[in-house]
Amino acid sequence: MNEPSEHTGPSTFLIGGGWATPVVYGPFLRAAGGSAGSAPRIACVVVDEGEGDGERQFARYDSALRSAGGCAPVPVLVPIGGPFDVEAVRDVDGLLVCGGLTPAYQDAFAHCLDRLPRLLAERGIPYAGFSAGAALAARSAVVGGWLLDGVPVCPEDTAEDLDEIAVRDGLGLVPFAVDAHAAQWGTLPRLIAAVTRHRLAHGVAVDENTLVEVTADGRAHVSGPGRAHSVRPSADDGVLVRSYGAGESFATA
Repeated sequence: MNEPSEHTGPSTFLIGGGWATPVVYGPFLRAAGGSAGSAPRIACVVVDEGEGDGERQFARYDSALRSAGGCAPVPVLVPIGGPFDVEAVRDVDGLLVCGGLTPAYQDAFAHCLDRLPRLLAERGIPYAGFSAGAALAARSAVVGGWLLDGVPVCPEDTAEDLDEIAVRDGLGLVPFAVDAHAAQWGTLPRLIAAVTRHRLAHGVAVDENTLVEVTADGRAHVSGPGRAHSVRPSADDGVLVRSYGAGESFATA
């Protein structure tokens, strides 16, 4: 794993998936602000799997963002297997990296894992990640898999086209690993396995329709109807798991 420099820019927003609670986008939109009273322009990055999928997926995020508050979503469709163009963030107020096949998102950003966080910090652009985008925000990104040494640890439907649990380089916007759809898809055991196997210092699994806002003071703040599940190694080679609900916070390190 590479070690991207510690992110020191605006808050980072992690959404665990789900479409039932558009209000979870509200803190991100407020952080994005906008200039001269105009609605904030939000770049929505979607890895496009073709045959109109990218346009359909963008339409869902466009609707959710507009339901959460006044904003101007901008589609940034990246063909599957292609790179994300960092220049897409130069004229926007916020960056939302959307959901889909997590390994494909990691591939799309692999060439700019250092450059993009620096640019976001320099321009004060907040980052939000939905599902795959939330996983990518981590320094060590859990991109999928459902097996640990051939033993199932979570449902095969959550595997992201991978067999063994895979951890790859991420953006380093948050200091802990991230998994999404925790309660709904049963991915918390995968995160536990990733923390233990890859000797990660901290991991957070986020339920759907739930937001974790990571602020510059090193705290993670939870909102929405679900929970965020913090996983840390314990002294006896096990893990400690603690769940946090709306209004609660925890240390990121």
